[in-house]
Amino acid sequence: MFEEILGLPAHVLVVHAVVVFVPLLAVLAIAYVGLPRWRSRLDWAAGILAVVAPVTAFVAVESGEAFTDALVARGFQGQILNQIFEHSRYGDILFRIVVPLGIAVILLLVATSGHPRVPRLPALVTPVLGVAIVALSIAALVYVYLTGHSGADAVWGTTL
Repeated sequence: MFEEILGLPAHVLVVHAVVVFVPLLAVLAIAYVGLPRWRSRLDWAAGILAVVAPVTAFVAVESGEAFTDALVARGFQGQILNQIFEHSRYGDILFRIVVPLGIAVILLLVATSGHPRVPRLPALVTPVLGVAIVALSIAALVYVYLTGHSGADAVWGTTL
């Protein structure tokens, strides 16, 4: 399932979604926390990205593992394999950041919704979630960069 799309390695195609959706989630989540007056305009996009970004990160990790297995089966070894494993470690960490970020964003959306079915929460919930979201967003941005750079370096590092 995660090996190929139209004859190309799925990972090569899926990573582009991660590079778009994770930074969008991070920036939008920080805006949602920092600009309370804009929350009613940002909530729908934040909610969608809180689901889409972790899903794309999951698919990228799974397709990356399938791609790595295919490369190992073809006899790849040495330095390039070390670079691939480094890239994989960064991707795993990114996934472990994006999932809690998505959950925290959804929790903040619920906490600030004003919906009558949402119980009255302690006053500290919103600021604590806000701090967690900002920290996770910064970490996500750093790891999108590290993961993307290490992957690009493994593929293109010796080309030029």
